Amino acid sequence: MDRVVATDDPMIDVDVLRDELDAEVAVVDDSEAALLAATDANAFVVNVNTPVTAEVLDAVDDLRIVARAGVGIDNIDVAAAADHGVAVTNAPDYCTDEVATHTVALLLDCIRGVAAYDRDTRAGNWGWERGRERHRLRGTTVGLVSFGPIARRVREQLRGFAVDVIAYDPYVDADAMAEADVEKVGLDELYARADHVSLHAPVTDETRGIVDADALDAMDDGAVLVNTGRGALVDEDALAAALREGTIAAAGLDVLGTEPPEADHPLLGLDNCIVTPHAAWYSEEARDDLNATVVENVRAGLAGETPPNYIDPETDWL
Repeated sequence: MDRVVATDDPMIDVDVLRDELDAEVAVVDDSEAALLAATDANAFVVNVNTPVTAEVLDAVDDLRIVARAGVGIDNIDVAAAADHGVAVTNAPDYCTDEVATHTVALLLDCIRGVAAYDRDTRAGNWGWERGRERHRLRGTTVGLVSFGPIARRVREQLRGFAVDVIAYDPYVDADAMAEADVEKVGLDELYARADHVSLHAPVTDETRGIVDADALDAMDDGAVLVNTGRGALVDEDALAAALREGTIAAAGLDVLGTEPPEADHPLLGLDNCIVTPHAAWYSEEARDDLNATVVENVRAGLAGETPPNYIDPETDWL
């Protein structure tokens, strides 16, 4: 019988895997060491924190598929997997609506200060004027870094707020953006023109640290930065300094460079920074869709078929 090894994560419903797959399913922690010990695995089902390295791929004799329970695959050495004849899959669209909605929620909270007002009121303070100045969203420009499915859904959700939207994505042409009523711009222009910036890019050598001190300096001092993409897109020390010094007004983050963060993380003590625990993906419906997609991918991979969400190792954005 085939053996599926899943990392211990609440996103992965092991009962679904056991019910739906004709395979033995084992659960391990999400460390490289745990995968290195799973030499008899035929399939890995992994979360965002599980490092599927070349060393892991070398150690497992008859691995056929690595199924990422999520969208991003930057924790998987896709090139090494291809060299070993191992298929890599993800779940590309299970949480598009959820992440887009969470993005807009973070933006709105940073602009309107809903959570801050709530905390202040519970502390016994009553006053609209407490805290930083609030400004109107209508008529502003929102810049999207990357223009994939989630960013496109964000654009749809922003239509009711009467904002202009610009986007940077070297892999999407201007006509495709124009169809969505979005103006294609260069990255420097986006930072200079956008009143608020939202990050949706995958982590690659090209995008790692794409928001650094220079980028933050180029933004308006009333700007909000939202990141529901990956923590590695942002130089967090530079962001903390920019928030302390008023270089930008606020940040709403669902992802950090290290998750969970240490208690003394520089962003956690700032009143103008909202941090949620990589929860943008979550709804019960999304979790059901995710596990159904993982099952479909693993079933095909174990059978030696091309899975429906196979990641082509030659894809430019990897």
